[in-house]
Amino acid sequence: MNMKPFSRSERVSGTIQKVLSDLLRKGVSDPRLENATITGVKMGSDLKTAYVYYSTYLGEKESDVTAEGFKSAKGYVKRHLAGKLGLRYMPELKFIYDTSFDYGMKIEKLLKSVTPENETDHSTTEE
Repeated sequence: MNMKPFSRSERVSGTIQKVLSDLLRKGVSDPRLENATITGVKMGSDLKTAYVYYSTYLGEKESDVTAEGFKSAKGYVKRHLAGKLGLRYMPELKFIYDTSFDYGMKIEKLLKSVTPENETDHSTTEE
C-alpha cells in the first residue's frame, strides 16, 4: 500500500506558513507587522479557509495592533500567496493570535517564583 506522507491540507498549510513568514521578513512594510511571527497555519477540511496563527514578541498587549496590520495587508498577502500556491481557489485567511507563547512565559515565571533563590547546596562532599 502506497500512502502519502502528508495530506494535501498539510502541504498547503506548510506552504502558506513559509510564504507568509518570508513575506513578513522581506516584503511587508507595515510597522504593525514587524514584530509578528507566523507560528502555524491550519487549513479547513475543504481548503477554503486558512487559520493563520501569529504571535508577537511583545505579547498580547500588541496583538490588537498586529491584527489591524494583518487586516490592512490582507489583500496584498492574498495576491502574493495566490501566485505561490497555484490553487484553483485562494483560501480565506483568518488571522488568530497564538496565546501559547504567552502561556509558556507565564508558566516559566511561576516556576521561577517557586524556586528558592537561596537554595542551599545539599550535595555531599568528601573531606
